[in-house]
Amino acid sequence: MQTLKVELADRSYPIHIGKSLISDASLILQYLKRKHVAIVTNTTVAPLYLDQLSQSLQAAGVTVIAIILPDGEAYKNSATLNTIYDTLLQNRCERSTTLIALGGGVIGDLTGYAAATYLRGVPFIQIPTTLLSQVDSSVGGKTGINHPLGKNMIGAFYQPQLVLADIDTLQTLPAREFAAGMAEVIKYGLIRDAEFFDWLEINMASLMQLDEAALSYAIFRSCQNKADVVAKDEHEQGERALLNLGHTFGHAIENAMGYGVWLHGEAVAAGSMMAADLSQRMGWLSNSEVARIQNSFVAANLPVAAPKLGVDRYLDLMGLDKKVENGKIRLVLQQGIGKSVITSDYDAQKLRETLAL
Repeated sequence: MQTLKVELADRSYPIHIGKSLISDASLILQYLKRKHVAIVTNTTVAPLYLDQLSQSLQAAGVTVIAIILPDGEAYKNSATLNTIYDTLLQNRCERSTTLIALGGGVIGDLTGYAAATYLRGVPFIQIPTTLLSQVDSSVGGKTGINHPLGKNMIGAFYQPQLVLADIDTLQTLPAREFAAGMAEVIKYGLIRDAEFFDWLEINMASLMQLDEAALSYAIFRSCQNKADVVAKDEHEQGERALLNLGHTFGHAIENAMGYGVWLHGEAVAAGSMMAADLSQRMGWLSNSEVARIQNSFVAANLPVAAPKLGVDRYLDLMGLDKKVENGKIRLVLQQGIGKSVITSDYDAQKLRETLAL
């Protein structure tokens, strides 16, 4: 097992990465205020891992409540959130009850927001079961739900007490979901870690074949990058916004196509290529760098061409992004592989050209 820490003073917490972590209750027990937990999961993950986690905790004397939600981005909404609240209230859960998110990014975001708001805050633990959630959404305390007008527009910054990334869960992950997670792994190389991007180019085939040594390294390096950024900018006032490379374009794609039609990582990959195209038009990326970026996404079985929504439709949806400031869409763009910038100082006509592709 490898461990790293998200350094946030009295709210710091560890990320454990390894095998067979779900069945090791000792990793969780020390973080419980009392032996009472509510495990939030979904209809896909529950048959695979709910019993394993529940039984390990119950063997240690922990009372377990299970909340099984429907699976999919389409259910990351206020109605599903209320399902969590309903069960917590019906079971008279107190502030000492710990919520455990067992699932991918949707479950993590829903559970985290429920924990942030139920009784004005209860403890929670992240057990991410997808690659995307292990390297990105489970780390850093972003929680929330979607609104029909925009993705992740309602939420809170609320840190977990612990993250357990069990790489065994990736063996049951559908290939498309695994590829979607690779978009976020590649992102770290693009925005701030050129050496890691070089490593990914060399080791992509091993990663796609689920080589355990390669996976462990990629997850650890990705979490290390995110933990470093979060420690410097927890509430996304500056550097943390760089983690949203491709997301402003990508969220527009997800919204326009209908949540869940394009997986988040697929939309991020296509959105990152749009950011690369605009960066190239700005003279910040060379043709060879754009080719390397595209080749990395292709090697990870990710889309590199965005749907043709029309320039005005893209601009309308991108205007709902959380990074909009004083009415101006701010974008994360590349000034080289491993170097990114968040800026509103781009040529509006060049943006329109990118959106028209």
